[in-house]
Amino acid sequence: MLKQVLKENKDFYVQSRKVILKELRSLPKGSIKKRKIHNKYYYYLQYRKKLKVIHEYLGKKKPLELEKKIKRRKLLENQFKKIDKNIKILEKLKYD
Repeated sequence: MLKQVLKENKDFYVQSRKVILKELRSLPKGSIKKRKIHNKYYYYLQYRKKLKVIHEYLGKKKPLELEKKIKRRKLLENQFKKIDKNIKILEKLKYD
């Protein structure tokens, strides 16, 4: 009985991991940075590409939709780490 519950938990985590990975691929990486140039503010998307830091110009207005997507990505990344940790714990337990 316990072995079956552990297996179901692992299957649930593996499936959740796949769903999160799929959504993470569609969300932007990086963070939004605000720069002040000549007393005006400009917004940039900052992210890494291999060893380089890229600053992609976004405009003068705060990109609210992009900010929501980046927050969602951070949340999913944290969930992904927790799920990975739980899968590793379940794999250490011998239930097969």
